[in-house]
Amino acid sequence: MEVDSDADSRFLEGTRHFLSWFQSLPGATFHKDITIEDLRSRNAGRGIVAQADIAADTVLFTIPRNSILCAATSPLKDKLPEIFDLDNDDEDESGDESDGDNQNSWTLLILILIHEYLQGSSSQWKPYLDVLPSTFNTPMFWTPSQLSFLQASAVTSKIGQGEADKMIASKILPVIRSHPQIFFPSSATPLSDDQLIQLAHRMGSTIMSYAFDLEQDMEIPEQLENDDEWEEDREGKTMLGMVPMADILNADAEFNAHINHAEDALTAVSLRLIRKGEEILNFYGPLSSAELLRRYGYVTEKHARWDVVELSWSLISSALQSKLKAQPSVWEKVCALVQQDEEFEEAFVLERQSPDPSSTGLLEEPAEFTSLPDELGEHFKLCLKAYKKITDSKNDMALRALNDRDWRKRLYLETILEAVTQREREYGTTLEQDDQLLSADPSDQREKMAVWVRRGEKLVLREARAWITTQLEELRNRPVDQLLDEGRAAKRRRI
Repeated sequence: MEVDSDADSRFLEGTRHFLSWFQSLPGATFHKDITIEDLRSRNAGRGIVAQADIAADTVLFTIPRNSILCAATSPLKDKLPEIFDLDNDDEDESGDESDGDNQNSWTLLILILIHEYLQGSSSQWKPYLDVLPSTFNTPMFWTPSQLSFLQASAVTSKIGQGEADKMIASKILPVIRSHPQIFFPSSATPLSDDQLIQLAHRMGSTIMSYAFDLEQDMEIPEQLENDDEWEEDREGKTMLGMVPMADILNADAEFNAHINHAEDALTAVSLRLIRKGEEILNFYGPLSSAELLRRYGYVTEKHARWDVVELSWSLISSALQSKLKAQPSVWEKVCALVQQDEEFEEAFVLERQSPDPSSTGLLEEPAEFTSLPDELGEHFKLCLKAYKKITDSKNDMALRALNDRDWRKRLYLETILEAVTQREREYGTTLEQDDQLLSADPSDQREKMAVWVRRGEKLVLREARAWITTQLEELRNRPVDQLLDEGRAAKRRRI
């Protein structure tokens, strides 16, 4: 592979400049036994590595809160105070989205980042902005051909390209175009709309991958205190911020450091003994491979324990219709009745029982598929009741399933087994074919990650099938006397 020595030099110089800038911040610390290293050879960008053994509970670095780039520290709040008046109501009375000043914490931070980026060398955060990535491997930036590698994964419907474009057009561009003198220095040429859209996507992805929810007050403007919106990806009611050095840490399912939030600073602290040469890792949470890819643009083997797969109600409904031998016209009415229920869901998540990492960041218990979602069982029973109501049958299989718990469980498991089998067929390749592709080590990194994601989902489906099959075998092998006793008990409960 051809080596770009100029690019390598710029990368190393950017690292040195950033570290020097960070260490010059009042209140900042950086432990003498850690260093920032170039980890691009393993597609990890920059990372922090121990240069000597480091004991547990050691402060690795300290980030003063006033160095965090956010609504409380941005100079933009003095130039455009009106956009800091956050309003979660994004629609006017006609139902159209607002076209400018009403921002949420997500769009506000995008504007803050764009403003700082456009200030160039006059921005106090320039050394930090220079080490943030300019390109991303998240599916938002994939070509249609690359997205096709994900096959039937539900993550393809969660990328949100259209929603992001709409948000940029309604909330980002109007603010910048209305205040060019604020965003563009006098010596700079204003960017075109296409360039601004690309820049906004870049900053939005930067926030998705690197922003922190700030857990402590830091003289937050009053209008930010009750904001609870950062698109669908932030659940807390805290302000968002870009935290220098904290986002240099890479993350995995097993980790050895944690970011602690205090009133005046954030600190990275070791959770256990870190050996010399070991990378210092943070934890992004129990995310599936698909979510890890969507948010951060990478996958790891250890996160596969949290892989999930969505099973649509339409597949389940179709399988149940076949089991009940229901006429299409009748089943259409059944489905309409079920969908009127306020608890109706379009899809259900199949997942393993996966214990969280220990307090020292280690995975100490295995992940196993042990059950189907409770909500799925409730929907199944609701559908049987709807079928009975529509057909008004007295001797139908659905009536027997409603009155006989053992029969209902068998019908339920057989129906879900068929739906799970059909779900796996929706993918373009088998689990075994994906294993062969991965063993060949595809040169296209995005294809490799996509294959890993879809393989993980198929593995969950296989484990679900195996679990359901075992449950059915146990049901068939139960003693007749036990079934009769349970039937009599169920009858007494109904009486």
